Amino acid sequence: MDSDQIINLLPYQKPFLFVDGLTSVSEHNITGHYTFKKDEYFYKGHFKNKPVTPGVILTECMAQIGVVCLGIYIMKNQSDNYPDSDVNQPQIALTSSSMDFFLPVLPGERITVTSEKEVFRFNKLKCKVKMYNDEGELVCRGDISGMMNP
Repeated sequence: MDSDQIINLLPYQKPFLFVDGLTSVSEHNITGHYTFKKDEYFYKGHFKNKPVTPGVILTECMAQIGVVCLGIYIMKNQSDNYPDSDVNQPQIALTSSSMDFFLPVLPGERITVTSEKEVFRFNKLKCKVKMYNDEGELVCRGDISGMMNP
């Protein structure tokens, strides 16, 4: 399964799709990127005259790349174990997140998300995620978990 196939299976669309591409994916980790366009809807009110990407949007971006994309890849590879499943219509829900934020992400910035699978058991995927800016600086990091419905 290649990165375009994974992205096409995401249950999101613009303006709530925060994945431009995936650069690597395996059973254990994933790396992807997104550029926050200057005209994103959430910049209009966050903050007045000095827009910054909200932390909840950064968390969502990390969840989409680090948990949902990785979960789709894992489920697709394990679909033989679930003959009645439809991995072409994944159902994935965020169950928990814990984030530490270090740097702002401004309009027009490109970020890279890396995620390492910590555990995948009973259809729950828990990952350690990190976000970096184009200078390679750590923007934020944390843990995100989600439930997969095969």
